Amino acid sequence: MSKQHEITKSDLRQTNWQDVDLPPLADGEVRLSIDAFALTANNVTYAAFGGAPMHYWNFFPGTSDGMGRVPVWGFATVAESKAEGVPVGQRMYGYFPISEMLTVSPAKTTARGFFDGAAHRQGLAPIYNFYSYIDTDPAYVAGTEPEQMLFRPLYLTGWMICDSLMEGDPAPDAAVISSASSKTAIAAAHSLKRRGVRTIGLTSPRNVKFVQETGLYDEVFEYDRLSDYQPSGKTSYVDFVGRPEFTKAVHEKCGDTLIRSLIIGATDWEDDRAPVADLSGPAPEFFFVPDYAANRAKQLPDGELDRRTGADLVDFYPVSRKFVTPKQLVGTEAITQAWLDTVDASIPANEGLVCKF
Repeated sequence: MSKQHEITKSDLRQTNWQDVDLPPLADGEVRLSIDAFALTANNVTYAAFGGAPMHYWNFFPGTSDGMGRVPVWGFATVAESKAEGVPVGQRMYGYFPISEMLTVSPAKTTARGFFDGAAHRQGLAPIYNFYSYIDTDPAYVAGTEPEQMLFRPLYLTGWMICDSLMEGDPAPDAAVISSASSKTAIAAAHSLKRRGVRTIGLTSPRNVKFVQETGLYDEVFEYDRLSDYQPSGKTSYVDFVGRPEFTKAVHEKCGDTLIRSLIIGATDWEDDRAPVADLSGPAPEFFFVPDYAANRAKQLPDGELDRRTGADLVDFYPVSRKFVTPKQLVGTEAITQAWLDTVDASIPANEGLVCKF
């Protein structure tokens, strides 16, 4: 028997725990015991965009069509194995549901790890299907597992955003970043600052002090004070908040300085996301990291993208402690409350939730 967390797809606040039977493993299968995982606004984005075209719900089907299992990033240990090359006791980093156990079908197994070859995961983005063994993973650093769970996927998203902008012609002189307190925005700002781009953070009143204290933004404005911003130089907009009416306001404010507009997610996931009419400037681009990463890898020498991102990621683990302190939560009740608090965006910006059963 294993506990698994499910939510109603049409109402992200309706949750329950299911006790599910664990059938005997078939040949080639492995059962993972999930050790710990992080909960961030990124996981709410997975749920808010769970259907087509992102298909996040498809990775871990619920017990009925109306129920979904939210994907999270964390660590697990092999509890049972009937797959060659995947020994009991092997620990790994990867993409999991909020569940005590997960059964996978290892495919393309190497010394670095394996892909889950389960039928329902075919055709989904490979970046989410790979499980990395910690003892051969170049991005694993002992003693920093909380930071890895909180920032590893988010830092890579921020890195790719920066890379995409800097590979553009022209590259920006400045980047306006909404939901500037979010962990992915922090990662993007960190990468952009390293590349000499001036960063402008947009945030809610309660998070202004935190955003300023990160030292990652040259200017910080409350959303309602956007009119105070004076754009200059070639500017890109990186949108994490996901409010079309606010996107229109940013476009109008930036005017002819705006060269690109990227949609990353929707921290305000309950707002109407229908595009607004008469949007001035460049058309917003939905930035989907798996597609960008796959195309970018083809442009570089074999393994070069992993080398670049891995080196920067490992350097960022200790840096991230300046911005976010991990907070450990244990048990199903604490996990449920953590999910609800994350959905309601009530987690302090300087906290990072790490959950265990």
